[in-house]
Amino acid sequence: MRPRVLALAFGLGLALWSLPQGPAPAQPPVKKAAPKKSAAAPARPAGEKSGLNKQHLEGYLRHMYLWAPQVKVEVGDFTPSPVAGLLQITVRASFGPNTEQMTFYVSADGKHILAGNLHQAAEHPFRGDISKITTSLQPSFGTPGASVVLVNFSDFQCPHCRDEAKVLRENILKAYPTQVRVYFKDFPLSNHDWARAAAIAGRCIFRQDPLAFWTFHDWAFDKQAEINAANFREKLTGILKDKEIDPLQLNRCIDKRETEAEVDKQIVEGRSLRVNSTPTVFINGRRVGNVPWPTLQQYIDREIEYQKTAKNAGEQECCEVRLPGLPAGNR
Repeated sequence: MRPRVLALAFGLGLALWSLPQGPAPAQPPVKKAAPKKSAAAPARPAGEKSGLNKQHLEGYLRHMYLWAPQVKVEVGDFTPSPVAGLLQITVRASFGPNTEQMTFYVSADGKHILAGNLHQAAEHPFRGDISKITTSLQPSFGTPGASVVLVNFSDFQCPHCRDEAKVLRENILKAYPTQVRVYFKDFPLSNHDWARAAAIAGRCIFRQDPLAFWTFHDWAFDKQAEINAANFREKLTGILKDKEIDPLQLNRCIDKRETEAEVDKQIVEGRSLRVNSTPTVFINGRRVGNVPWPTLQQYIDREIEYQKTAKNAGEQECCEVRLPGLPAGNR
């Protein structure tokens, strides 16, 4: 499903707003007469100007995005940004389990706020998001060291995720036998009653046999309409009989929720990348929506072409973690 978590009304690109100025300073005394106390300007906290006052900034953002009083807003600390003259601050807005995290840039004098993304001209334009995505020891298929890494944040109970999974599984290896590596990330939505249990089970299976995970992945999406919270464990039994899976170990892992922390880690990672719906796909850090295969293929083709000369993304600096044993062709 693709619910809008918070009505944040972000646009593409950068937007610049002028913050309201603080109260006007008191007028100087006329003819040396002592000024009236009532005419003095209200005192501000020491060292703070209007735009650098967290309380003022929260109120300004609440008004700008029409956040209801029930939305909890946490304003971080002002820190130096990569751009001279701008300070950086992180704002986290949440309503129940739904969370959105944003970064703003504020001028040093506190008069202006910039909402958007900063890019290093010498780097890949999405280097910031690439650095937040962890792929080590994650479910994947495709060629290690591929020039394009596709990361899919997904939910086993989401119908749109089922469609996206089918597109990726049926097309990627055929169209890109060596150029693309696909990673699966768990992002179970809070309004789905068996998605989290499926994510935990999937990672328990992955622990024992990474290839068996994809058997589970395909089964869960294929049988999505037949699965519910009450029958998930019953239906799971038997689908992995021909795989090297120890059923006792698997059941213990699921019962004790041994992989729940891994699932939660993926959710935190997704939120840091502004994921608020599923599926959300990243192609070498570029966030794309739930698009049809021809459009997705165009994105991949352009990134492959770009990487022929840029060589600044993909799996250029990582490889598979392998245990000593048989060569890859015999596994």
